[in-house]
Amino acid sequence: MAAKNIIIMFNKNKIKSLLSRPEFSALAIFIFLIIVFTFLNDRFLNSRNFMVILSTYPELALVALGITILMISGEFDLSVGSVFAVSPIITMILIADYEVHYIVSILLGLLAAAFIGFVNAIVTVKFKIPSFIATLGMLFMARSIAVVISGGFPPSVPKDLPTDWLVGRVDMLRVSIFWLIGIALVCNYMLKKTNFGSWIYATGENQEAAKDLGINTFRVKTTCFMICSVLAGFAGIIQSFRIKTVITSLGQGLELQAIASAVVGGASLMGGIGSAFGALIGTFLLSIIDNILILSRIDGNWFKFAVGALIVIAVILNTLTKNSADKIRLKDDD
Repeated sequence: MAAKNIIIMFNKNKIKSLLSRPEFSALAIFIFLIIVFTFLNDRFLNSRNFMVILSTYPELALVALGITILMISGEFDLSVGSVFAVSPIITMILIADYEVHYIVSILLGLLAAAFIGFVNAIVTVKFKIPSFIATLGMLFMARSIAVVISGGFPPSVPKDLPTDWLVGRVDMLRVSIFWLIGIALVCNYMLKKTNFGSWIYATGENQEAAKDLGINTFRVKTTCFMICSVLAGFAGIIQSFRIKTVITSLGQGLELQAIASAVVGGASLMGGIGSAFGALIGTFLLSIIDNILILSRIDGNWFKFAVGALIVIAVILNTLTKNSADKIRLKDDD
């Protein structure tokens, strides 16, 4: 009898742990949509179509990953779409106009992104300006910088520029997917296995309590802002290398799509909740919805409707699953 009770308790704990995971709802929706779309269109579940989805997926997922980390700390960034354009433009100008080595140029482009993130952090944390306002202002400033420094006509990607290490192909997969996987694993390890990751969650959940525990919340949020911007800049460089061109409108509207991916993936706008895996799932959900609309020849304007509906459904499911997990905890405590 005791053994049976232990088994029941073990199963309840497993269920509770699963329901408490922020990405659980996104994963459930993902599985559901895969099944439904497979029945709706026989072209959906084939390798060629998934290669189409994965060709642009790394760029979107990297931005969503950075946004998720920042949202866990209790802030968010509306300027990532502009940073997505600024970094590759700076990189290409250095390569094409000043003949700087492409690796050094990329690093300087990412350094510029990090600086933008640092400025966002200073304005938000030091001057206590809501991140919505601070990063909204940076959205316009960074986009303007992209236009001004390029003269409106950014240089094209040199034909002899080595890009295979970043956007080349391994069989049917682009190398960028492996960059995404590696970065996601590092971010997941940071969030789940390091003290700094614990500080991020603590800062987002209750900043004042985190300060009382001796956590330097300014450094935590500043680092998260910079990580978010660097990942957005790196994603922009990947896309510019993939399409072999740089334009000043690169990444327009990407900020809202990235925030949507993070929310669908289980991140909370209130902070303290989210995961790297959730960001990847949330981005993939938006990508497959866009893909099925194209395959079904449905007006692309319905994509925004679908994203909005998905956000609402994901938040509702997250609330329901969290409540279910809490009820299991209460029963166990009894």
